[in-house]
Amino acid sequence: MRGFNKAIIAGNATKDPELRTTPSGQSVTSFSVATNRKYKDASGELQEFTEFHNVVAWGKLAELCSQLLRKGSGVLIEGRLQTRSWEGQDGVKRQTTEIVAENMVALGSRGAITTSDLEETEQAPKEKKAKKTKKKKREEQEEVIDIDEIEF
Repeated sequence: MRGFNKAIIAGNATKDPELRTTPSGQSVTSFSVATNRKYKDASGELQEFTEFHNVVAWGKLAELCSQLLRKGSGVLIEGRLQTRSWEGQDGVKRQTTEIVAENMVALGSRGAITTSDLEETEQAPKEKKAKKTKKKKREEQEEVIDIDEIEF
C-alpha cells in the first residue's frame, strides 16, 4: 500500500521566520505556528489548548515565508511531517518532528496571499498582466477567512 503523509494547520506564527542559505545556495526558513483548540470539559467548562508546530520551508517558498510572515501573522500551512535526528554539542541524541511546507497561505487583514502568487511572478510580462486580471477577479469573488472564526 502506498503511504500518505499530509499535514494542514492554520494558526499564528510565534516568531519571525529565520531565512538562511545552505552551503549549496538553497534558501531555507524555519518558524513555528501556534494552533488553538477550544472544547468543553466533562464539567462543561470551556478549555483552550495551544499546540506549537515547527515549520520548515525550502527554496522560493522559504523566501516568500520570510517576506510575508511576522510574529503574530495568520498563516495556513500545507505540507508533510518529517522527523529528523541529530547529536547535540553535549553528545545527547535529539529528535524533532516538523512540518515541511509545500504550500503556504498568509492570512491577514489585507486578504490572503497564496503560493500561487509566487508562481505568477515567474511568468513572462504579458502573461503576468493576464494573470493579474484573473487574480483580481478571483480576489473579488473570494471570501476573506478569519482564522478566529474557524471551529475545530
